[in-house]
Amino acid sequence: MEISFHKMLTIVAIIAIRSTLVIAQVASVSSPDQRLRVNFSLNGGRPVYNIEYDGRKLLLDSPLGFIANIGNYSKDLTLTDTHEDRIDETYTLNRSKVSQVHYVANELKVNLRAGRRNMFSIIFRVSNNDVAFRYDIAKAGETGSILISEEATGFRLPMNTTTFLTPQSDPMIGWKRTKPSYEEEYKLDVPMEEPSQYHRGYTFPCLFKVGSDGWVLISETGVDSHYCGSRLSELKDNNLYTIEFPMSEENNGNGTVEPAFALPGHTAWRTITVGTTLEPIVETTAPWDNVTPLYESNYNYKFGRGTWSWIVWQDNSINYNDQIEYIKLAKSMGYEYVLIDNFWDTNIGFQRMEELVRYAQSQGVDVFLWWSSSGWWNDIEQGPVNYMSEPIKRKQVMTWMSKIGVKGIKVDFFGGDKQETMRLYESILSDADDHGLMCIFHGCTLPRGWERMYPNYVGSEAVLASENLYFNQHFCDVEAINTATHPFIRNTVGCMEFGGSFLNRHLHKGNQGGNTRRTTDCHELAQAILFQNPIQNFALSPENLKPTTEGGAPEVSINFMRDVPTTWDETQFIDGYPGKYCILARRHNNTWYIAGNNAEAEGDKIIDISQFVKKGDEVTLYSDDANREPQKTQLKIKDPKKVKLHLLHDGGFVILK
Repeated sequence: MEISFHKMLTIVAIIAIRSTLVIAQVASVSSPDQRLRVNFSLNGGRPVYNIEYDGRKLLLDSPLGFIANIGNYSKDLTLTDTHEDRIDETYTLNRSKVSQVHYVANELKVNLRAGRRNMFSIIFRVSNNDVAFRYDIAKAGETGSILISEEATGFRLPMNTTTFLTPQSDPMIGWKRTKPSYEEEYKLDVPMEEPSQYHRGYTFPCLFKVGSDGWVLISETGVDSHYCGSRLSELKDNNLYTIEFPMSEENNGNGTVEPAFALPGHTAWRTITVGTTLEPIVETTAPWDNVTPLYESNYNYKFGRGTWSWIVWQDNSINYNDQIEYIKLAKSMGYEYVLIDNFWDTNIGFQRMEELVRYAQSQGVDVFLWWSSSGWWNDIEQGPVNYMSEPIKRKQVMTWMSKIGVKGIKVDFFGGDKQETMRLYESILSDADDHGLMCIFHGCTLPRGWERMYPNYVGSEAVLASENLYFNQHFCDVEAINTATHPFIRNTVGCMEFGGSFLNRHLHKGNQGGNTRRTTDCHELAQAILFQNPIQNFALSPENLKPTTEGGAPEVSINFMRDVPTTWDETQFIDGYPGKYCILARRHNNTWYIAGNNAEAEGDKIIDISQFVKKGDEVTLYSDDANREPQKTQLKIKDPKKVKLHLLHDGGFVILK
């Protein structure tokens, strides 16, 4: 059959139009160094994306979008246009693993229409090892607000991926029904198919190893009062994880599961950090690159070290006389703070607390006070209760604390990720800043960019922390494993108020009885470097200052802990593997602290520290001797690329240069 020339032109034109339409549904953006690439497309009206690094697919085609009360933004979409931009900014981060950040990224804005009038954009920001994306939603006619019932947002990993995850717990379980509180154990290097402990998915951050191709860290940032905290789902078909909102039972059923906000508005940022090694994972600044300060403070907050009686001496120590002992310990160590924990309101009292604060200040020590967050969502009895959850009472006690000179608060037992709970965090932070108070949170959610967003925020627990070593010998037995885990996962995305570095051999008052610490002192010294938080309340106790013949800690250990900093100007990954060993370098002013721990069998490690020292340099080395005791020696560097260290099981080291 013959086709006329006119018909041929028509067919060619139709093919060209269809090709143009197909091309128009695809967009991509690369990192400044061109190694990382994000590809976006519309497949049958459904938005998907994938991620390549050095030409290797680290994230396969994964869904995007969400469902809201005003429309479905996950299917039947139309791509209207795209826009590219470049981000180049420098900012200061004064309470984290790095003090100066130069953020350079390429941005792709994909503008979409859902239905006839609902316009929204997907914003991708791609720096050399990090991807961040969120949904920006326009006002839909006269509709001025939106409620998001579900996100389609997903992350599809290749078949050969193993996981390093901690599960989300069931709601309203655990101590006084306070969970979820981000205090579950990690499972390391397990198949994706293995379900989580509670079948509730996984808390952020989530680390994945994609065979020999590289590493992927997934988290989120920029969560404030306008959104809820999210998590990853259980594994679904075709190796897909999706975003899950909080469980309805959290906070005793109070608050909605679905986040809502005014229009125009936007969701939280999802962040994905990738690399062929763990270096970009450990060193990422993605949680802070994509947020800005939410308010300016009239106060200059001072970060530092603190003593904390509760971790070793427990509830019975929250009395006037024992707190005097811990204030004296803080003074002797040169520490800036003492943290006075739960039950101070009944055991010491508001009036006598004023006297205790005056005494502490006379010794050059400032005070943090513990408060329960709770009102109506758990069964906590530790006081003071029912202050932080009630705005009028909260302002009254904050005015009182400001008047007597208290410098900070530790607020405990939140138990949920709902938007209502995020509003409570923000309200506490905002009111506290009005009164010159810093805030530490325990029994809490993951911080999501908060070091940059809130000027008086100084730490969150959100990890199975040091108290568990006191309560259960199992956690003493696996302490080195956890010390080699958290710098690669939990502590990469936010400060971590762990409260560790025990020097008691027996975790009990008097250094007798209780659980037995398995790690060496040098492991505990290294932990003070490996774990980062701007206010470090270390697990030291007055008995540590006694002579070693009376159960005290070695002078080498005590003197190191006197000088250890808590904020850093640089952090660099050297070597390690989650749960096996970790070696990092952190710089404070002009001093590099190179620290490592070992959860593997005793043996030698060859490390490259040529970035920090040169041939012939003499460095100070804290290491374990053959009897597992700490020693301080001077080490002359022969070859900075091949420094040989002998590491004991459960041991550690620190090099100062």
